Amino acid sequence: MAEIHGGRLVAKALKAEGVSYIFTLCGGHVMPIYDGCIDEGIRTIDVRHEQTAAHAADGWARVTGRPGVAVVTAGPGLTDAVTGVASAQRANIPMLIFGGQGPRPFADMGSLQDMNHVELMRPITKWAVSVPEGRRLAEYVSMAFRIATTGLPGPVYLEMPIDQLFNSYDESRVTFPTQYRTEAGTAGDPAFIEHAFELLRRAQRPVALVGSQLRWSRRREAYPKFVETFGMPIYVNGLGRGSLAPDNPNFFSQTRKDALKQADVVMIFGTPLDFRLGYGRESHFNPEAKLIQIDLDGAEIGRNRPIDIGIVGDTGIVMEQLTQLAKSEGFSATMVKPWLDQIREREQQKTERLSAEMSSESVPINPLRACKEIAASLGRDVIAIGDGGDFVATAASVLKIYEQGHWLDPGPLGTLGVGPGYAMAAKLAKPNNTVVIIYGDGSFGLHAMEFEAMVRQKINVVGVIGNDAAWQQIRRGQIQLYGEERSVATALSFTHYERVVEALGGHGEYVERPEEIRPAMQRALAAGKPALVNIKIGSSDFRKDAISI
Repeated sequence: MAEIHGGRLVAKALKAEGVSYIFTLCGGHVMPIYDGCIDEGIRTIDVRHEQTAAHAADGWARVTGRPGVAVVTAGPGLTDAVTGVASAQRANIPMLIFGGQGPRPFADMGSLQDMNHVELMRPITKWAVSVPEGRRLAEYVSMAFRIATTGLPGPVYLEMPIDQLFNSYDESRVTFPTQYRTEAGTAGDPAFIEHAFELLRRAQRPVALVGSQLRWSRRREAYPKFVETFGMPIYVNGLGRGSLAPDNPNFFSQTRKDALKQADVVMIFGTPLDFRLGYGRESHFNPEAKLIQIDLDGAEIGRNRPIDIGIVGDTGIVMEQLTQLAKSEGFSATMVKPWLDQIREREQQKTERLSAEMSSESVPINPLRACKEIAASLGRDVIAIGDGGDFVATAASVLKIYEQGHWLDPGPLGTLGVGPGYAMAAKLAKPNNTVVIIYGDGSFGLHAMEFEAMVRQKINVVGVIGNDAAWQQIRRGQIQLYGEERSVATALSFTHYERVVEALGGHGEYVERPEEIRPAMQRALAAGKPALVNIKIGSSDFRKDAISI
């Protein structure tokens, strides 16, 4: 058989996994991978900062449910990508990052960009390793996919020395693994499933929180039947958003804290008891409530507060087990209906309280009114990406998401700058969907040059900035704590960011009045090229007590 270089071995292994795109910023150490990808029909998407490449690989996984791949050069190429990998690790996202390295024979001799990449990456990946020998490149790629996707998902790092990638190998002596990982999920211990069902059978005020692990479940189809069977209020978190349609009678979004404070049984599916849930403490949970926690990671169960039943398992499979048991026992959720009606009434009250600000004619524009107008400009197929703090949190309360993987945000690490990478991946994965980045004006500045990459590669997404001339999520709390005269490093200017996008070849709009938002959005969406709508906004009482620390 013919001899092929190491980069082609890597590309062939990626092709076997169904990879259609890699995300990168060019580097001499990894050039053979690009060359191999051309032969294998894999498109190389290049960005202006390696952090974006890592975020794009992360975003691809969130939108498609399959691991994304980033390729970066050695040294600063990899260190630039660290933030994106750390963000994926905290959110349990399956992605692969391939990094270059100097020639193996010259290790520790001071070759260009030589450093200990593996030790750098170990704390923020499921697995970090340097490929030991060129003929094993494809084998290590297969191992990386297996480790990234099985059990609790997460990022994997592979270092590939330059000599391995440039050298040629007899293809007949190279192993290309097949059937090397399982799609099987993890079922819950039947005895613990029975205990959980007994709590639900007696519950009058049950609540379920459904988190990101549903995205990776092998039984997502069990979810609607579980909701229908048990009839309890459902709140979603992280990638769980979009898993239940906003018009579903069991879906709630404005009353989570109220429900948790009154519930007698709380089910936590695949989401940690972290800062987003008050660490499970009495400030957020009824101290008398029974807690059932389901997670792929047994080490997560019982972290931060005592639990009554802990089940190690796949969210969808556990839902299926509980539903089957309920059916066999003739269970009816009629006892829960008064509780559901009570929470629905409270939900409507909270929504009505927002209506005044959503209808505000004030100038500068009220953030809630801006978000209402943005939402009204978008269809049900929108993939919305939040890249910011205060404005994104406001938008998250207003925008309606109808499909899982169609809302992406900075996640539990709170990583600003995710927008362009997520958006490029989303648009490439689903070219017929509208992709919108909801920006804070602070976060836009982190990776604004990625609009050049989007324009050049014809990846047509629309950015929308809520421009309040501040890092508002921090500034608000800073002013509350220290006073405005001592609030440093958090003020910005009302900058015409849309002109930056225009200069890069995109379409720009600047908006100062609420009635101008929808027409500007419509023009941006119809522009046929990347676009940015820059909306000057004022203040709102909606998040006046939100101090983010």
